[in-house]
Amino acid sequence: MSNQENLEMAHRQHVKYFMRFLDILPSSLSSHDTTRVTIAYFSVGGLDVLGSITSISVELRSRIIEWLYHLQVHPNKETGDMSMCGFQGSSTINIELHPENAHYLCGHLAMTYTALCTLVTLGDDLSRVNRRALVEGVKALQTEEGNFAATLSGCESDMRFVYCAACISYILDDWSGFDKEKAADYIIKSIGYDYGIAQCPELESHGGTTYCALATLQLTDQLHKLSDRQIEGLQRWLVLRQIDGFQGRPNKPVDTCYSFWVGASLKMLKTLKYTNYGSNRSYVYETQDVIVGGFSKWPDTCTDPMHTYLGLAGLSLIGEKGLLKIVPTLNITKRAFEHLQSLHDQWAKES
Repeated sequence: MSNQENLEMAHRQHVKYFMRFLDILPSSLSSHDTTRVTIAYFSVGGLDVLGSITSISVELRSRIIEWLYHLQVHPNKETGDMSMCGFQGSSTINIELHPENAHYLCGHLAMTYTALCTLVTLGDDLSRVNRRALVEGVKALQTEEGNFAATLSGCESDMRFVYCAACISYILDDWSGFDKEKAADYIIKSIGYDYGIAQCPELESHGGTTYCALATLQLTDQLHKLSDRQIEGLQRWLVLRQIDGFQGRPNKPVDTCYSFWVGASLKMLKTLKYTNYGSNRSYVYETQDVIVGGFSKWPDTCTDPMHTYLGLAGLSLIGEKGLLKIVPTLNITKRAFEHLQSLHDQWAKES
């Protein structure tokens, strides 16, 4: 549908779509079994953006919260070691292991970030989160270069997990496990010749990792460390990612998810207003399934929870009617963010 007036949000279908993923996962997502927490995050967060968080019954809300806390990895009972602490991605791997394999029982930064966001969105008070242990878990994963590995059991280390570690520290209101200066140095070294930001130094600039880097600098109050030339170059690189929707890299096809990753980056740099909202909106709506709900990365392809959530989040950034506002840095709604702020105030009084 090229006529923008005919593009309408299939709100009821999207609510049903997310609710189905909170009930049962289709076989097509079996390869994501160990990262179920991220699917819960996209589904709960999507319902929140739609203004339909109350579609989750009190009983289901309680079940999701209990399930998430079941995935929390606690300190070693014998040694008190907290380096493995965090949240796992699925109960599939939340098992008792023989001592020689115990190092596989550890948190994962992306799962910890999405678990905390989901708990906050559901209105939990985080009273059962072992905040000190999670902070120690974050600290154990920062490398000498300043970036972070995802997990102690062995994993790549790059910009995605710098962002996850920053969000965890922000949510817990404790930066003692996060070396801000080292992280900022790593980010600046990852700026390319074209002023986009890569996963690691000397790699190709990418819209997703640019978002991770900018959000980290914003969350750590270090955006001022970028020079005027770097900021202007980055603004230009990001604006040029718009074709109709947004692409993640030059000479790549547009993809629904970059309406958020690139859109939120531009929002943080106060430059989103210089993009074509109508073209962006039209592209995202071309990927909408109005029958069963959901958005896909490209038109006429299968929908999935991630692109559905990020499509809605991208539309929220440009002021789509009927959607709650998104906080670009943490990627949660303003409603959920205000709940988090109330928890921070409460913790400050208690301390």
